[in-house]
Amino acid sequence: MFDELIENSKEEMLHNISELIKIPSVSTETINPKIPFGENCSKALNYILKLGESLGFRTKNIDEYCGYIEFGEGDELVGIIGHLDVVPALEEDGWTTPPFAPCIRDGKLFGRGSIDDKGPVISSLYAMKAIKDSTKVSKRVRLIVGLNEEKSWKCINYYKQHEDCPTIGFSPDADFPAIYAEKGIMSVELKNTFSIKDCSILEIDCKANAINVVPKYVSITLKSNSDIFNKLNKTNSKIKITEIDNSVIKIEAFGISAHAAHPDLGDNSIKTLVEYLLDNFEFNSDYLKYLYEIGLFDIHSPKFLSETKIEDESGILTSNVAILDYKDNELIIKINLRVPINTKLNDIFKKYCLLAKNFESLKVSNLGTQEPLYVDKNTYLVKTLVDIFNKKTGQNLEAIAIGGGTYARAFKNCISYGLTMPGDKDMCHQVDEFVDINKLILSSKIYAEAIYELAK
Repeated sequence: MFDELIENSKEEMLHNISELIKIPSVSTETINPKIPFGENCSKALNYILKLGESLGFRTKNIDEYCGYIEFGEGDELVGIIGHLDVVPALEEDGWTTPPFAPCIRDGKLFGRGSIDDKGPVISSLYAMKAIKDSTKVSKRVRLIVGLNEEKSWKCINYYKQHEDCPTIGFSPDADFPAIYAEKGIMSVELKNTFSIKDCSILEIDCKANAINVVPKYVSITLKSNSDIFNKLNKTNSKIKITEIDNSVIKIEAFGISAHAAHPDLGDNSIKTLVEYLLDNFEFNSDYLKYLYEIGLFDIHSPKFLSETKIEDESGILTSNVAILDYKDNELIIKINLRVPINTKLNDIFKKYCLLAKNFESLKVSNLGTQEPLYVDKNTYLVKTLVDIFNKKTGQNLEAIAIGGGTYARAFKNCISYGLTMPGDKDMCHQVDEFVDINKLILSSKIYAEAIYELAK
């Protein structure tokens, strides 16, 4: 019913996604109430609200924390919940074109945020427009856009304190055909004194990697009075060693970035660096060696967490060592975990706390948790959204579980729904992130049918 209207909006959609991509809206938490997540996030929010107004919707800027675009009347509220903030991206990470300079080639729109989550947000907005311009619904339909999803969700928590919560809805920030379960998420920090024999650690640099991204790069800069440069192994293809002067060297490790929900799709540069250090240096304690031997840097169910794999219908526990840093003679390690829905997050954290028994100066901190999401596959919401996807694509698939975390878990009776198609590589947080244009348009048609069904 809405397909033709969406097809006619294709060029508008691509233009507006591109304009949003040009805004490098990496969320930066500030104390300035006018830009709580930084100037660029506010620019992205105001851009889409102005767009919503121009398309004939009601809009509201909620104190620069988030906003919404709405149409329809009624007490019940259908929510579509997305975000405009993105993870960091640097051209030198290997992008074939600058990450915030969108371009189209081979039927794909490239740029940071194209599929996470600016493309899906615009796809949903034009699905709403197709409904508004052609028929009536009996509920309000509201597109809620946040600015702090990739960090601490302060935006959506602020929304819940000040606005109506949806009675039903979805987040266009994951995979089709629909997501009935999302793993729990926890981030942990280990901080302990650390030193290398005959060396001073001047700096460790991860290029401000986000905790929910497999690190593509890390370096350590060392100073030593001994001739260590000529003694080091220089045959490792993932390692680059630079002699800055007679006493200072820089060791760089290279990997492949990926979303922390899929660490197996990446190659963790921190693990590569740790292995290299263990093979080539001596340390003043066995701390780093111990962490490596107990599996701290393993991506699937590190062995110190359990004697068996931690796994259920939502998948296996995964771990992403995302950040390595060095300050005040302490090595800082930050880890992001995706925990199966039937495993208690606090039980996992206790396992990390036990590590402190082995090292007197070790401090373990919980940086934040998100409880898992579970909605029964047989509920109206899940069955309806899956049926619409199957009808529009001619497939016969069932809802799935994922390791990613979306705004769906912020509200009752809400699940994540698209935009990545079954079998497609997850391009979220990847170098050369892109959205396939034909699939973007198809997703908008699917969203229109889904929104209409939930709101009619």
